[in-house]
Amino acid sequence: MERVTLRIPKQQIEEVERMVELGDYPNRSEAIRAAVREMVAEERSDDRPTERPFARA
Repeated sequence: MERVTLRIPKQQIEEVERMVELGDYPNRSEAIRAAVREMVAEERSDDRPTERPFARA
């Protein structure tokens, strides 16, 4: 497994921490890995959205 460093807005990290505290995920890393898995699966499906929920640089 490789280590990746990224910057995430404080509000989003707080939401991830809340999910960990509620027991949805064992830790932040697993929560973020689950989000990446979901994004990759969505990209591979035919049902992917046509617009991204983020701004392109």
